[in-house]
Parts: sequence; C-alpha cells; structure tokens
Amino acid sequence: MTYFKRTLFGLFLLILLGTLVPEKIQVTVAGAVASDWNQNTFWYEPWGSSGVHKGVDIFGKVGTAVISAVDGFVIYKGHVDKGGNVVAVLGPKWRIHYYAHLKSDSVSTGQFVERREVIGTLGDSGNAQGKPAHVHYSILSLLPHPWLVTTEPQGWKRMFYLDPDAILKR
Repeated sequence: MTYFKRTLFGLFLLILLGTLVPEKIQVTVAGAVASDWNQNTFWYEPWGSSGVHKGVDIFGKVGTAVISAVDGFVIYKGHVDKGGNVVAVLGPKWRIHYYAHLKSDSVSTGQFVERREVIGTLGDSGNAQGKPAHVHYSILSLLPHPWLVTTEPQGWKRMFYLDPDAILKR
C-alpha cells in the first residue's frame, strides 16, 4: 500500500470510529429544564445580522454554571464579536458544541472535558449585552446530513447545524 492509500485508510478509520462513539448529552445550564428555552427559536428567521438563529438560547441567572453537554475536547475558547465569550467542544460523532454569551469560562483550549463539567458561567457578552443572561447553544456537525437541507433562507446550512432542542429532549 502506498503512503497516500495508508493515510486515506487511516483517515477513514478515524472518521468511522468517531461516529461510533456514543453521544450522551446533557442540558448545558445547571438546573435548567426544557421550559428555560424556546424550542421554536432554532432556525428562526429573521434573526439579526446572522439572518437565521442556528441554536437555542437557554436562560438563567447571571453566573449560573454552564456545563459541557458532552465529553470532548475544547477546540476553541475566546471572544468573537456576536457570541462574546465562547467555548467550542468537539464531542462524539464529530459534532462541535458551541456555547456563546458566557460571562466567564473555566477551560483551556486542548483540554478534555467531561459531560456535566463546568466550562463557564451564564452571561450576556457579545451581541447579547443588556439582554437576559443566557447561553446560545448550537450543535455543528462536521459530517454533513444532506437530507436536512431545506429551501428556507440558508437552508443548505441545515445539513451542518443540528436542532439542539430535539437532541436535548431525547
């Protein structure tokens, strides 16, 4: 086997193994229940400059613990204009769990976090300033789900953004 073929085979095997890891998921705000977010806001349009809301906002008191929904690796922590203080965790099934508008974070890039581990606190950073404290929670699949594409605005992106409400209620 050539180096190229071995590399492709290794990459395929890695991707396959990642899809086989079971995904146990947890609500991302300590003590929150389904009534703490509006299930109809996923893919709600129009939604400010982003056009479409690609997640759910889970509300609570400022400083409430934000916990990792899954076991995974922190692939980003930092500040972005719209999301404010954010953390992104790569979890099972090659899915990125994105937490935005945090008041603070308590993780480092590259760190392994366990489901239910505190990763930050609830806030209103980014474009949520002055609004009730919440975490914007999105699930982005690195492996496309083309059957989810719609004709809605930005509907092609639905193959990558999964509905957190449906996943959290499983």
